[in-house]
Amino acid sequence: MVRSSSPSHNSGAHFEQSAYFSREGADELSIQARTDSYFNKTKAIVEHFGDCPVTYAFFIRRPVISAPAIMLEWLHCTAEKRGFTIQEEMPFQEGQWVGAGEPLLYITGPFSGLVNLETILLQKLGAACVAAYNAYGMAKALPRVKFLAMEARHCAGYEMQELMSYGASVGSRQAQAEGAVGFVGNANDATAGFYGQSHGLGTMPHALIGYAGSTLRAAQMYHETFPAEDLVILPDYFGLEITDTLEVCRFFSDLAAEGRISVRLDTHGGRFLEGLDIQSSYAVLERNSPDTIRHFRSEQELRDLVGAGVSAAAIWRMREVLDMNGFPQVKIVASSGFSAEKCKTVADASAPVDVVGTGSFIPQNWSETYATADIVAYDGQPRVKKGREFLLSKSRSGQL
Repeated sequence: MVRSSSPSHNSGAHFEQSAYFSREGADELSIQARTDSYFNKTKAIVEHFGDCPVTYAFFIRRPVISAPAIMLEWLHCTAEKRGFTIQEEMPFQEGQWVGAGEPLLYITGPFSGLVNLETILLQKLGAACVAAYNAYGMAKALPRVKFLAMEARHCAGYEMQELMSYGASVGSRQAQAEGAVGFVGNANDATAGFYGQSHGLGTMPHALIGYAGSTLRAAQMYHETFPAEDLVILPDYFGLEITDTLEVCRFFSDLAAEGRISVRLDTHGGRFLEGLDIQSSYAVLERNSPDTIRHFRSEQELRDLVGAGVSAAAIWRMREVLDMNGFPQVKIVASSGFSAEKCKTVADASAPVDVVGTGSFIPQNWSETYATADIVAYDGQPRVKKGREFLLSKSRSGQL
């Protein structure tokens, strides 16, 4: 796809609903301060000796899902401010899988206008594409589970939060197109629009239980304040996940019967769910998913299956207890370290989780997000540094 810039350009309309998304390109002083100095110097040299049109190829050295809309929106707004137009060529549409090293897109425009934008453009591309890839993998691993994006508290400011939330929404939409439930919302208002929501989702943090003095009292306070909302309890504050969950369900038996109560498992990795240890965790899986523990497992997979924290065994145990005590309609929300790998392991154990709260689509290894750009044509003539000839293969410029 080749597209020219225009004032009405909108790549990725999904963030139209994000009220906090900025469509304004940065001012010139900010661009100069934030970009690498050699790009600023190159801009001055080109302006002195004469401009020419160039084509940039953008790529990432690992498989990703294409999520370029935030970068492109910023680029088009900045180009409009600077008074020039660009053309974009996208071998892959937003949401498509891109192989390692394959060009994500090509940008053509005046060298003097583009050269000192490269640093900022790369910042806005790589992380979003990797977040999209990870979110897609999570949603596909647990296709019948709803996901809630909870990345904000793990981000280095709002700009990163926006990139992560946008990326997760792109990966989720691709998984949804393939039959998964995917991400249905996130934890705050600012980026809720990426998921088609007007506000963030969630009920209570651990701080409220500490304030209330008990899990039940916190649930009572919440329900009194927000009576029309469903109730999600957080029962690990006192290490009594089973005891406190049953106490709340019995007190709010009508809500429980109506399916309006969920229990969020967030037991940290330093202890087991109430009543479990390593032996009893194996026993839980033996009762409910025996084949799961008879295959070879890595150490991480074993931790996710039967270890401390929110394991597959912990989820199964909570489901057992709820059903045995007459609360089959109460749902289970799981959080704490749910990466794509953990989602696959939990899925393999057929753990009965209804919702997963996660921020683990944020790349664990940040170096994986590094995007790169190279110029592949000057004045329409293919030219690229030695070793990067592969960038020419899918570009219109490379076919000249």
